[in-house]
Amino acid sequence: MRPTLQTIRQQCAEQLLALYQKAHAGHIGSSLSCLEILVDLCFERMAASDVVILSKGHAAGALYATLSLSGRMPEAALDTFYQDGTLLAAHPPCSGAIKAIPFGTGSLGHGLSLACGTVFSQKFTGEKFHTYAILSDGDCNEGSTWEAALFAAHHQLAHLTVIVDLNGLQGIGYTKDILKLDPIADKWRAFGFAVAVADDGNDFASLARAHAELAHATGPRCVIARTVKGHGVSYMQDKMEWHYLPMNAVQYDQACGETRANP
Repeated sequence: MRPTLQTIRQQCAEQLLALYQKAHAGHIGSSLSCLEILVDLCFERMAASDVVILSKGHAAGALYATLSLSGRMPEAALDTFYQDGTLLAAHPPCSGAIKAIPFGTGSLGHGLSLACGTVFSQKFTGEKFHTYAILSDGDCNEGSTWEAALFAAHHQLAHLTVIVDLNGLQGIGYTKDILKLDPIADKWRAFGFAVAVADDGNDFASLARAHAELAHATGPRCVIARTVKGHGVSYMQDKMEWHYLPMNAVQYDQACGETRANP
């Protein structure tokens, strides 16, 4: 019997914590906020031919852990994370060497354009697959994101789903103080997307309900997932500094303990 999504999430969380601890690197909070989104996609939603584009590329640890555990990327590659010459740098690689990672990302505002291109190409190739683009609050500050949204709606890209990992924080503070996004669901609707809101984007049932609500959409879709930065680790939750900080040994042990205690 397949493990539950929550058990898989726990395994992925432990893996990404180990990756960041070994590398003594940051972006842990960003990875934890979108981990359920990635687990839901890779283990519940995506067909083998589907594509996921992590526009918020600084959360690469979550992407690597989830792709590896789902068999979309060699597990051995994780051993090279953050090392010289690695394919698995701090942001997803642009080499194309890993099939499940079609584009290098992390310069915010580009992921949705790339996703639109993969879907639009089907008009010429005849291929059929779905593309999922995971965006952040910061992505939604960028004009290029909204240009791509207009393109998606104009061309009725029905094989496109945007998931906004809305944790309310970005690199230098709270989104509400830097560039307010509310009412964000209304904005995406105004740009021509069918929209559903997952009020708890770190809960698999909430994500499933939001995706189900969009099942019969005839154009591009958007799930607004209200998440918590650093989800699952008490001292990281909703703390801007965990966009950057690495863990010390004591913090790592606490993070692993809390992850195992809350499967």
